[in-house]
Amino acid sequence: MKLDNHVMTIAGAVILSATLAFSQAPAPAAKAGNAAETNRIRRTADGHPDLSGNWTFGIDLPHGDLVKTVAGKVVERNHYDQSARHGIQEGVPGALPWDKAPTYKPEFREKFAYLFKNESKTDPVFYCDKPGTPRIGSPRKIMQMPKETIFLYEDISGNTFRIIPTDGRPHDAKANPSAFGDAIGHWDKDVFIVDTTNFVDDTWFGENGFAHTDQMHVTERLWLLPNGNLAYQATVEDPMLEKPWTNYARVIPPDNSRIEESPTCKEDDAHLLQNGDHHLQR
Repeated sequence: MKLDNHVMTIAGAVILSATLAFSQAPAPAAKAGNAAETNRIRRTADGHPDLSGNWTFGIDLPHGDLVKTVAGKVVERNHYDQSARHGIQEGVPGALPWDKAPTYKPEFREKFAYLFKNESKTDPVFYCDKPGTPRIGSPRKIMQMPKETIFLYEDISGNTFRIIPTDGRPHDAKANPSAFGDAIGHWDKDVFIVDTTNFVDDTWFGENGFAHTDQMHVTERLWLLPNGNLAYQATVEDPMLEKPWTNYARVIPPDNSRIEESPTCKEDDAHLLQNGDHHLQR
């Protein structure tokens, strides 16, 4: 993808922001925090935890720093914290048990294996398509209001937003299928639940060829930890899977950096690919 100088540095980080990695062993379910910890969580006027704010940008990158080179000299070097994407912490309070990867039904395993083996040539995100939900991960900014909550994202496919009604309405039966689906939200005690349906079937719900049908159902859970961090965890149900799949809980620290406009994504490298190596191997 051709982008100029510093924009290329940013875009290279952003384009992979919507991928997930699964390289750790499953963690046990964590116990909920005690009453004292719960009382430390900031709340809105209606008593719910206040999720509003800017949150760390979780990104996937090859190993090592990104550098900007001008006339053969390194003029800028940036180290990116990948903990919001890859950092798996044991014992996250409130987390559900999770599995390393989804289990596909026998009739879909050949397709899954092909997509996984040829990821760089088959991944829609690599060709400027939308990552969809839950692959895009946790939002960069949350605006929590009494009757709706807004998620803002920063991604090479565009500055995505999701408006999530919380007024008790059902899913919109007339909504067009989309990459990010039709979402409605509610609170389960101190956990914000986002229930999403009505997807198109040409996205992946995670890196490594995690394909799905248009009947996919995604449940995202967001909650605040006593230290002020945001916890995010998603569960996927789909006819292709033998059972619902829950990803690990990610711990997302606050981040006050502003959301920047995404540069135009233009795919111009596919014809140069020599193999099907995965993103983090390039």
